[in-house]
Amino acid sequence: MLEKLKQYARVLKTEIFALYLAARDPRTPWYAKLLVAGTVAYAFSPIDLIPDFVPLFGYLDDLILLPLGITLAIKMVPQPVLAECRERVQGIIQNEKPVSRVACAVIVIIWLLLAVLCAVWLYNAFGARS
Repeated sequence: MLEKLKQYARVLKTEIFALYLAARDPRTPWYAKLLVAGTVAYAFSPIDLIPDFVPLFGYLDDLILLPLGITLAIKMVPQPVLAECRERVQGIIQNEKPVSRVACAVIVIIWLLLAVLCAVWLYNAFGARS
């Protein structure tokens, strides 16, 4: 069973990376790029919508929301584009591990901006009472 889960995780990683490449392809429609960008950013994000330590619901996003987003994104990307991206991923994985420090920095900056916006909103809503 553990080996089956490891294989499923590898397939998900490959699909996420293929979707990342598909989002950068000009043949992918803009609405698919938007969904793919959100799904890929969430998959690579170190911050979860529902923290993993929350009982029962902590892994809900990892087990349900992320595969659902991946499935929808795969259906929206044109099949020839997705097939080509999957082939490129296999070639990249065989040669080296993909690393994008820029993508990591962008994701962290987005989460920090969201945290600042939430803090400002909370301050204005509850802290600015005189």
